[in-house]
Amino acid sequence: MRLLNRSAGRLSRHRRGPLAGLMVLVCGLLLTGGLYAAFAPAQADTRQDQEELVQQGRELFLVGCAFCHGKNGEGVLTQGGSQYGPALTDVGAASVDFQVGTGRMPMAQPGQQAPRKKVVYTKDETAALSAYVASLGTGPAIPDKELYSTAGMSDDELEELVVRGGQIFLANCTACHNFEGSGGAMPRGGYAPKIRGVEPKHIYEAMLTGPQTMDTFSDGNIPPADKKAVIAYLETLDESPSYGGFTFGGLGPVSEGITVWVVGIGSLVGFAVWIAAHSTRSSKKKDEAAA
Repeated sequence: MRLLNRSAGRLSRHRRGPLAGLMVLVCGLLLTGGLYAAFAPAQADTRQDQEELVQQGRELFLVGCAFCHGKNGEGVLTQGGSQYGPALTDVGAASVDFQVGTGRMPMAQPGQQAPRKKVVYTKDETAALSAYVASLGTGPAIPDKELYSTAGMSDDELEELVVRGGQIFLANCTACHNFEGSGGAMPRGGYAPKIRGVEPKHIYEAMLTGPQTMDTFSDGNIPPADKKAVIAYLETLDESPSYGGFTFGGLGPVSEGITVWVVGIGSLVGFAVWIAAHSTRSSKKKDEAAA
């Protein structure tokens, strides 16, 4: 027992020595330096890559966007006070990814609404523009794929998701986009575009940012799970058969009524006129001569 106490006392005296404290300090510094060397370079590289992406986006922005939106995204007003190009300081990366990724921007000329057209920028350039605009202020980020993708879901889960998405779509979207997503006319020269066959990410971004005359459905209004349900419902529309035969573009009773009146009744009237023109007629002169 004395031997154990004596050994412990010797160790205690060594720990209290000046060299022991110095060794503990050196070991702590080496451990901290090793951990920093292991993790800090990745963070530094990520930050540097992001800064380079933002700088690349700024160069693209100055060439293709600054004329309408200002050099710093502050917007441009005409001499009459109207908005030539809106401010982009708080639109976020999701808005840029939608507008540029669908070809709506850059616009050929200012108008009531930006139509979808051929995409001008590559995916990398679109990502750079999105990163630069996101650095100007706040705004929603580009959604992750798991927020809108239905990959990996079972048939029962997908069916339940589609049913819920159809209910949400019929309650919030059919007034503008039609009951089957074929679009429709809007006041003051605007229109709701066709949303069938659109990339799921862009549908999610449109709900999140509210482009043009569309309302903004933030995550507080329609949660991400419900947005995913709407996208799942839209993806099934192209697979649904047309039980009524011709859909006439799926634009509803207006196009169907015009088709009935112009084509249907018009054909009947034309056929009646043709019958009347080619039927046997009695001639008054022939009748008198025969008498």
